[in-house]
Amino acid sequence: MIARAHDATLLAARLFLAAALLPTGIARALNVSGFALTLASEGVPFPNAVATTAVVVQVFGPLAMILGVLPRITGVALGLFAAATACVLHSFWQLSGPAMVAERTLMLADLGLAGGYLLYAVTGPGGWSWQGWRLGGAAPRAKPAAKGSAKSGGGRRAPQARAA
Repeated sequence: MIARAHDATLLAARLFLAAALLPTGIARALNVSGFALTLASEGVPFPNAVATTAVVVQVFGPLAMILGVLPRITGVALGLFAAATACVLHSFWQLSGPAMVAERTLMLADLGLAGGYLLYAVTGPGGWSWQGWRLGGAAPRAKPAAKGSAKSGGGRRAPQARAA
């Protein structure tokens, strides 16, 4: 029961994290040149190459995350992407007033996403994923204790170690 809840929670987290990037990635894929112009206005070198790479990461990364494919590579790549996006596109320190507050909020949100992606890289996708299916299904579940065993509280008590 606990393993199912664990797998369900990891699946929900993967879906939420993917939802943060995938719609924007699809929109940018439909207008890569406009995204490249935005990057050029921010002073990013090689804006066309950077825009194309960002679109690939922003579309295929969330799809890989939803499926649970290559979680370490996907999580680290998306984490680096979110952190770079935070620093490049949300330079709140150059602004003042309400614009500064809005850009700072967006930067902190992107850094929070980066943390979530890195947590995904460390924890993995769980049993309800491509990786879980490939490795033989969900995480191994604990077998119920047999009647009369030390685990169930009935029968003999397990010997305890003595202090030296």
